[in-house]
Amino acid sequence: MNIKKRLWPLLFVFGFTLLFAACKPSDEKIAEAVKAKVSAISPSVSSIVKDGVVTLSGEVADEAVKAAVVTALQGEKGIKDIVNNLTVTPPPPVIVINPDDVLSKGIDSTLSAKGFKGITSKVSNGEVTLTGTVKKSDLQKVMQAANEMKPKKVVNQLVITK
Repeated sequence: MNIKKRLWPLLFVFGFTLLFAACKPSDEKIAEAVKAKVSAISPSVSSIVKDGVVTLSGEVADEAVKAAVVTALQGEKGIKDIVNNLTVTPPPPVIVINPDDVLSKGIDSTLSAKGFKGITSKVSNGEVTLTGTVKKSDLQKVMQAANEMKPKKVVNQLVITK
């Protein structure tokens, strides 16, 4: 009888612990819930669940998506902690195009396409300076070609030949 009195409290504690543990979701169940929630926000996110700790990894489009993934998981039954290893895709590099370079290349290619040789252009702040030599009969055509690119100003420093 004495053994039965000691055994009952132990059995009660064991049974209560077993019942409590059975109510707690397994890592597999948590992983299923996490995957369902996360994939609805960003399919590029992967997750691992171990002992109720969710570890997120992958690349997302921006900080808002990163925050949304974590917010969606907060309060999910069985999650003890969230380790956020998500990275944000870096923005594409900003390519700065110097308008003077564009203007210079445009004028050079226009002059070359029209057959004018020996003429160089320098561009600064949208103003073009032409140097080199040109036949007197071609001067007007060269100036028109330079003005086709719509610079602010064309400065003629050409040497005119006959």
